[in-house]
Amino acid sequence: MDPDAYEEKLKWFKENEKPEAVLFVGDDPEMIKVVIAWPNMVVKRAEHMTPPEGNSESKIWDWLWSNTVYSREELIAKSGLNPYAFDGKLAPLIGNRVLYQDGTVNSFVERYLRERVLKLFDAKPTRVKKR
Repeated sequence: MDPDAYEEKLKWFKENEKPEAVLFVGDDPEMIKVVIAWPNMVVKRAEHMTPPEGNSESKIWDWLWSNTVYSREELIAKSGLNPYAFDGKLAPLIGNRVLYQDGTVNSFVERYLRERVLKLFDAKPTRVKKR
């Protein structure tokens, strides 16, 4: 599979993200911890990529994740979650497209969490550069 296809498919998902993903994170502190830890991870695409098993949106999403390399142990450590609870938090974040395969997060979720933090400190938001 062409490595550029990975980037193109990932770009498509990011351009078509859904704001409803925010509802999934909501007020679940453990999911929020995983979301916060994700951008601090070393994440890369696999050197030898497998081909997708279909052309549907969900098959392409699964294909992207099957060709994404990161350390589960490092993510557990950075999130501070109990290893036994971790998979139950990570799977929904992946399945509902909150976490992206390049180490970024759904932009609606990112803005939601930033606003929550700013409200905690009664701070005014500053302009953030898009990645």
